[in-house]
Amino acid sequence: MGRYRSHPMGMSPPGPAPGPTPVPAPVQPQTRFSADGFWWWDGKEWKPAISQDRLWRWNGSNWIPAAPAGGRAQGGMGGGGLALILVLSFVGILILVGGVVLVVLLTMGNQISNVFSNVTAALNGS
Repeated sequence: MGRYRSHPMGMSPPGPAPGPTPVPAPVQPQTRFSADGFWWWDGKEWKPAISQDRLWRWNGSNWIPAAPAGGRAQGGMGGGGLALILVLSFVGILILVGGVVLVVLLTMGNQISNVFSNVTAALNGS
């Protein structure tokens, strides 16, 4: 026969052995970036989040291609758009100045001609 174990009063007999305790999945630490986005904290020190050649960016788990600075990823125009705006602004200013000069010459041309005549006569008369 088997052995009989007695238990003190109030204690339940041992049941089947409990199964293995589930081990929680390791928690991935949340990556912390600096305010400017150029550095990330690895738990011990700040490390660069942009590669030295500025072609790659650290997203917290992998290196991914970096968006060009001021490029279309941020909704801005490229360098070509800025150059076009500068050229059009320059042309617009030239047209505006030319129009003002034309109006001044048409309205005050005779007076300006008299001034130059007076200056020329004064220089020749001395």
